[in-house]
Amino acid sequence: MLNHLIALYVPARLSESVTVHSVDARHTSLQIIVGGGLECIARGDWQVYLNAETQTTGASNVRAVQLLHETGLDLPVTGNAVFLGRAGLNHDTDVPEYLIRRAEALFDTRLIQPAA
Repeated sequence: MLNHLIALYVPARLSESVTVHSVDARHTSLQIIVGGGLECIARGDWQVYLNAETQTTGASNVRAVQLLHETGLDLPVTGNAVFLGRAGLNHDTDVPEYLIRRAEALFDTRLIQPAA
């Protein structure tokens, strides 16, 4: 059984669009999206998954850095970033709507969400 959730995807490459879409949120699937082992940064009711191996090397994901800064975190981010919601210590949920709205305002784009 798949664990599909609504995620905010912030790719490292500026030529790729920031998107909101349904993803298989199992850790093995998230590893494919970020391109390696997972690192998770959790804050309140959301979390972001990153590639643990690229956090010390590689080009900066400037959009993910900007979005994290808007939430009060000043952290370096490299590689793709997948934002999801969080309930409890180990339970992924849909990305919070307010985080999508912040990304829309920050990146001056409308992020289409999939139909429920």
